[in-house]
Amino acid sequence: MGAVTSSVRSISDLALIAGVSVSTVSRALTGKGTLNQATRDRIRAIATEHGFRLNVAAQNLRLGRTGAIGVLLPLGHERGQALSDPFFSAMLGHLAEALAERGYDLLLSRIVPERDVWLDDFVRSGRTDGIIMIGQSDQSAVLNRTAEQYRAMVVWGAYDPANMYTTVGSDNFAGGVLAARHLLQRGCKRLAYFGHADAPEFTARQAGFLSALPDDIRRNTAVVPSPITPEASRAAAQDYFAAGNRPDGVFAASDVGAIGAIAAAGDLGMVIPRDMAVIGFDDILLARLSNPPLTTVRQDIEGGARMLVDLLLRRMAGADTQSVQFAPQLIVRETA
Repeated sequence: MGAVTSSVRSISDLALIAGVSVSTVSRALTGKGTLNQATRDRIRAIATEHGFRLNVAAQNLRLGRTGAIGVLLPLGHERGQALSDPFFSAMLGHLAEALAERGYDLLLSRIVPERDVWLDDFVRSGRTDGIIMIGQSDQSAVLNRTAEQYRAMVVWGAYDPANMYTTVGSDNFAGGVLAARHLLQRGCKRLAYFGHADAPEFTARQAGFLSALPDDIRRNTAVVPSPITPEASRAAAQDYFAAGNRPDGVFAASDVGAIGAIAAAGDLGMVIPRDMAVIGFDDILLARLSNPPLTTVRQDIEGGARMLVDLLLRRMAGADTQSVQFAPQLIVRETA
């Protein structure tokens, strides 16, 4: 049998033959977005029959798009934090799924800011159609300046009415309040907060925690500067305990910090929760797998990722958006 002679020169021709829309053909051939598998297979079979191959680069050029969304992690305050951090891993997984469903690739960039034009430089590079920022770090001034001229950006992090950009995140202050009330209900009186105030999310968690304590307990509550990398958080807790400090209740700014405190306490023979109750923040997978399982303040990471994608695409389409705050939830396990 001779070769098939085809008049299929464009995606529009193929859509006409298949009896579907151009966008359906695009989803079928790129593998992006949601589409019935039978429809996807049928369109690909028709494309093969007619010898048609989609030139994705040319299609994106015609549409004035790259087909990618930049996911940026600015680490101005915590330069040692790695992409393998459990919170980042969870958020990135959910973002990748949500973006793929909407037909976009994810371009990941870990940023250690050296100059205050790093975000403007990324925008000018034209590498992506929009930006999702995971955390504000200590870069809110940079984000605000860029947001004045560039609308295709949303940020995971604490809400601040003074900011010009749209945020999605948890009510971190309320999460701190939940942790304080639970430790008080357990009868804890010698409390400590493990974290730092270099990022707005942690500042709000600390403020909420301290605000919910009675005056006499708050005056004696220690605020222990602690990074959120596993090794550094454990070392900070070890130094604190080695100095003779023995709190009966600890609230850590992250689950990683809480697990580090538990490990440091175990090194000194302390038993959790008999000698010290511990509460973390995030509810990453390790919180459920730690020994003992970690009581934590849960933030909806999956829901947040999907909301970030939805709001970004709305902004890219020209719509105005409002920031979103999720209510946190206390998840009680064995550490408190």
